[in-house]
Amino acid sequence: MQPALKFLLKNQALKYPNFRRYLTLRFFIILALNMQLTIIYWWVYHLTNDVSLVGVLGLCEAIPAIGCSLISGHYVEQREKKSVLAGSVGLYILLALGLAFLSLPLLSERLSVSWIVRLIYAGVFISGVLRAFISPASFALMGLLIPRKHYSSGTTWSSASWQIGFVVGRLLGGVMLVLGISASLFAVLAFEFIAFAAVATIPKQEIHQKEKEPILKSLKEGLGFVFKTQLILASLSLDMFAVLFGGAVALLPVYAKDILHVGAIGYGWLNAAPGIGSVLTLFILSFVPLKKNPGYKLLACLAGFGIVTVLFGISTNFALSLAMLTLGGMFDAVSVVIRGTILQLYTPDKMRGRVAAVNTMFISSSNELGAVESGYTAKWMGTVPAVVFGGCMTLVVVGVTWFAAPMLRKLKLNAAELPEHKT
Repeated sequence: MQPALKFLLKNQALKYPNFRRYLTLRFFIILALNMQLTIIYWWVYHLTNDVSLVGVLGLCEAIPAIGCSLISGHYVEQREKKSVLAGSVGLYILLALGLAFLSLPLLSERLSVSWIVRLIYAGVFISGVLRAFISPASFALMGLLIPRKHYSSGTTWSSASWQIGFVVGRLLGGVMLVLGISASLFAVLAFEFIAFAAVATIPKQEIHQKEKEPILKSLKEGLGFVFKTQLILASLSLDMFAVLFGGAVALLPVYAKDILHVGAIGYGWLNAAPGIGSVLTLFILSFVPLKKNPGYKLLACLAGFGIVTVLFGISTNFALSLAMLTLGGMFDAVSVVIRGTILQLYTPDKMRGRVAAVNTMFISSSNELGAVESGYTAKWMGTVPAVVFGGCMTLVVVGVTWFAAPMLRKLKLNAAELPEHKT
């Protein structure tokens, strides 16, 4: 065995083969979906030259992701998680095939721009539905593949695989555009097939049996748990509002084309920069866990995220813009690990599917609705003021959370220190 591999396997969570297969699945599906989304954002802006229509892409994914999340958590808890994941990835493959064929001249030259955009929106809507099911299934499956005492390590590696997939996907999405939109979209399929092969090798997991109950009662119980647990509610709310206002990803095609003038390849690097920062930080955190004052670090990093968003917004220099996006990714990586560990440690096994579904609702609200907010705010006040406004609002959110959620400042992420800890 190579020394580097031996070193990695000394890490707690990586000792488990099924968890390593899970990371492979997570990496390739995130790579494929982010590559596809990067291409779609460029495709719509290229067709319409209208930033608000690019922002609507976020709405098309957020509506089904939020709406179906009310059902998906209950559904996932009643079923075997690996099978739900495999089915979702299979449907993603069919969707990617449809979008790739839509981009071919054979079809695109026979359709008006408005019809092409509508069909793209429809594809993104279906992707939102699938996301509502794949997110809670993925979250619940991870908790079954490693012992509870390794959740912090597992969350770090899970976040790292997500962020590396994000980086490579966003970068490849921009670089592959040089070969054309169609070639890029067909390349997405190859990565989704690898993801499907990875999930197929994970054995089926035991279903935590629970009494049958009406879906409305199940949903009420899940939402009630989240809203009564201050740490979980605070972490989810921070993610939702900070990224809702601070995310500038939807406006990157405008920055690349009209402000920084760097074209498709530059657009790919801008998309990849936050992920590059995240990967660097997550690799460090994989071996240097967050033990002291994690609550303070969470708030400080989100404040840093807001500041660099403001600096990115006013930058007209490509190198400075890349640096600010990279720093934003580094700050976000710390908060992602802390928030993910909070969810894993403070959620009972019987509630995992429903809590993960609520988490999906909050994430969809932040990322996809953030794209809508960015698009329409940019059209109303201009691209640069919209990004600066968003960064300032992120700082306001951090300040409000400091006073509204005092338990966050006393946060502990060591499973052994928790009252409900079980070995």
